[in-house]
Amino acid sequence: MSSSATATAPLAQLACVVVDDNEMNRLALEHYVSITEGLTLAGTFADGVACLNYFRSGGRADILLLDITMPELTGLELVRILPQPLPDVVLVTSHRDYAVDAFELRVTDYLVKPLDYARFSRTVDRIRSQRAALAPPPAEAAEAMFGADGNTLFLKINNRLMRVNFDEVLYIEAMSMYSVLVTLKHKHIVYATLKTFEERLPFAHFVRVHRSYMVNTQLIEAIEDNQLQLPGGHEVPVAKAYQESFFKRLRGI
Repeated sequence: MSSSATATAPLAQLACVVVDDNEMNRLALEHYVSITEGLTLAGTFADGVACLNYFRSGGRADILLLDITMPELTGLELVRILPQPLPDVVLVTSHRDYAVDAFELRVTDYLVKPLDYARFSRTVDRIRSQRAALAPPPAEAAEAMFGADGNTLFLKINNRLMRVNFDEVLYIEAMSMYSVLVTLKHKHIVYATLKTFEERLPFAHFVRVHRSYMVNTQLIEAIEDNQLQLPGGHEVPVAKAYQESFFKRLRGI
């Protein structure tokens, strides 16, 4: 007997890590993960140090559900020193006054205690939507081929090699395991992390200004409220942790 119902594809599994020094809040988040289709619990920790050790030892997660106010290492401090690439970070806190810091760190969302499952579910849906929009099909992402001198980069797209002119690159943005090279005319999605570009590029005018951005300082048109204004209306934030080194570097260029 045939059925007219259309089978839906199962949701891709997203691994979650929960960090909260309050046991009741931690258990509530673990419960929300367990009852949400497509989520699995990869780890749960009562403090930020244990979570940091988890990631430094090779642990992974797609979503990090993170309390802010914790002893020894706060949630905000943890996000600033986590190894790249970062998971989608969802801050969970009793205080609303951390919103500015959360925005600066480019966290995915900000949940206020007491926790509410409907709000949690909307956050998960938002993460799925963003990942679907950002994750490029393999055919659209280019392989990075650095020249021996480090000054040359070719992007291999299918069987075609295209040379990148770094004088035209406004900034480079981290996107999970990829990076996006942004020019006035194009956005090139590349199979290489931002850390790779930071280590390989020999140009002094490409400077890290944020966990998610490197910028071409030669193309900065203005700086206002720690926002770098670039040609074409592009803006890149300078995170607090990078401000001192950035402005010192800028004065020396």
